[in-house]
Amino acid sequence: MSEETSKKAPLRNRALREAGFWIRSFVLAAAIVLPLRAAVADWYDVPTGSMRPTILEGDRIFVRNLAFGLRVPMTRSWVVRWGEPQRGQIVTLASPESGERLVKRVIGVPGDRIAMDRGRLVINGETLEYELIAENVQEPVGDDRVFAAEHYMEHLPGQDHIVTHVPAISARRDFEEMVIPPGRFFVMGDNRDQSRDSRYFGLVEEHSIYGHSTHVAISFWPERLLKPRFERWMDPMS
Repeated sequence: MSEETSKKAPLRNRALREAGFWIRSFVLAAAIVLPLRAAVADWYDVPTGSMRPTILEGDRIFVRNLAFGLRVPMTRSWVVRWGEPQRGQIVTLASPESGERLVKRVIGVPGDRIAMDRGRLVINGETLEYELIAENVQEPVGDDRVFAAEHYMEHLPGQDHIVTHVPAISARRDFEEMVIPPGRFFVMGDNRDQSRDSRYFGLVEEHSIYGHSTHVAISFWPERLLKPRFERWMDPMS
């Protein structure tokens, strides 16, 4: 072995030891942080407009996974429960159809009687009040179409919030009254005519609801090379 080779060997061994140290540190940190994130708090990147105008594409929302209880990390099993979703709350959930993570608003809770008549919700026999607050809003539909939309303030018991109505497109705006059984919830998107929700995939089981979201954490313009949308950072959601 040459003198030059003998000098390089200790340096190579040292580099391997340091690389091994950083790899082990990274794996350990991930083993701690990922389960903690799943059980305590998380964030969700919003890819679609089903919750417009409350949540926009490009928003990253903060999700409190401890809102309703503590789960076994990385599972849907409860360790202990101390609450349940309330009408009006924005929640993340697993789609009953595909398991895909969605963000929707809780509209009906166990024991509620719920129906829809020509786009107006009827809860426990009372038709909700709707207040027109904006019309001729430019609402994207599909990849390259834009239609005139209307924004209404929906006076949902427990939470007033804005919903979007696009009269020119086909959507399910009527369904017969149903009674929500224990452990089930009826969820909808605020963009009522462009949301696949409980009108289509049915009621959501409580264990499929991950957590409660109240704020946009950060936001970016998807169509502007992810330019920051600072006016929405830490913006509270109604």
